[in-house]
Amino acid sequence: MKVRSVFLALALTGFSAMTFASSFIGTTNALGSSLANIAEALGDSTASSLGSDKVVLQAREDAASFVGSDGEVRGVNLEAALAHIRSQRPELQASDMQLAEAILAL
Repeated sequence: MKVRSVFLALALTGFSAMTFASSFIGTTNALGSSLANIAEALGDSTASSLGSDKVVLQAREDAASFVGSDGEVRGVNLEAALAHIRSQRPELQASDMQLAEAILAL
């Protein structure tokens, strides 16, 4: 009886780990696709110029807080970077979340 309980517990633990791993991989793939789309929208020259821009680089920590809080935490540096990016590229149609993710990817 005790061996059966241990075996069942091990089987359930293994199943949980596999489920978590497949969920994590799916989320990672979706995030990677999203970042690829943002990078494509920004264009290589824009991404490289923004990647060396002091205003944008200073916003990385705020961008991480913004993305991590699902848009609830908006820091001053992120607001400045968003305004700066939009002034440099007025034709760019990206949400605040997409730009914050792009800042993190630089």
